[in-house]
Amino acid sequence: MNDPGPTVDFGFERVARSEKARRVRSVFASVAGKYDIMNDLMSFGVHRLWKRFTLALTGLAAGQHALDVAGGTGDLALGMLRQVGREGRVVLSDVNPSMLERGRDRLLDAGFVANAECLVADAERLPFADDSFDCVTIGFGLRNVTDKAAALKSMHRVLRPGGQLLVLEFSTPVPGLKPLYDAYSFNVLPFLGNLVAGDADSYRYLAESIRMHPDQETLLEMFRTAGFGLARYHNLSGGIVALHRGYKI
Repeated sequence: MNDPGPTVDFGFERVARSEKARRVRSVFASVAGKYDIMNDLMSFGVHRLWKRFTLALTGLAAGQHALDVAGGTGDLALGMLRQVGREGRVVLSDVNPSMLERGRDRLLDAGFVANAECLVADAERLPFADDSFDCVTIGFGLRNVTDKAAALKSMHRVLRPGGQLLVLEFSTPVPGLKPLYDAYSFNVLPFLGNLVAGDADSYRYLAESIRMHPDQETLLEMFRTAGFGLARYHNLSGGIVALHRGYKI
């Protein structure tokens, strides 16, 4: 397992590994109540299209099993529940109970009870047996994980042979977009966070965490190191977001 060392990034800061985990939980506990509306405002609703594209590539069929890691308020989990049907099963996991509670409510409101499970779980140490799922997704969560290499290996372990991992995450935009994107991220996002959620600092961290996340090619190589075959990525919205995919061969 790759050890990120005694300190890790928390946005632009360097903090102890245990301190990052605590502070990430605090960020998402703070924003949980406004998370969905802020997603719509920050992305002008485009996050829905990014997630729809992800769901279109799961390859899930009726009766299969899927896991949504760091699934928050449940957008991807709900989409996969519709794909696997009543005979299938989807687990929504998140390290933050406040986020998970909202995801659970969304799944219940949509009528999924018997075949949906919500579980507090750490992406680096998923509490599932080997070869448990046909598909694993993680949407906008990997950059908040302390040890990303460990999380990728953990997700690889719980996939069945032939199963697919899809990682939807903010990434590195094409050069022409960078000045505008930086101005938006470091000025507009904290302003919106303060206005809507009463928390500018959390959204400043979210902007910083994007810059500290591995770029497309680096994350692709991390997929391969974790054991994924046929690894590739799709740039979305000029690389502002990328969807990385790989299979357990």
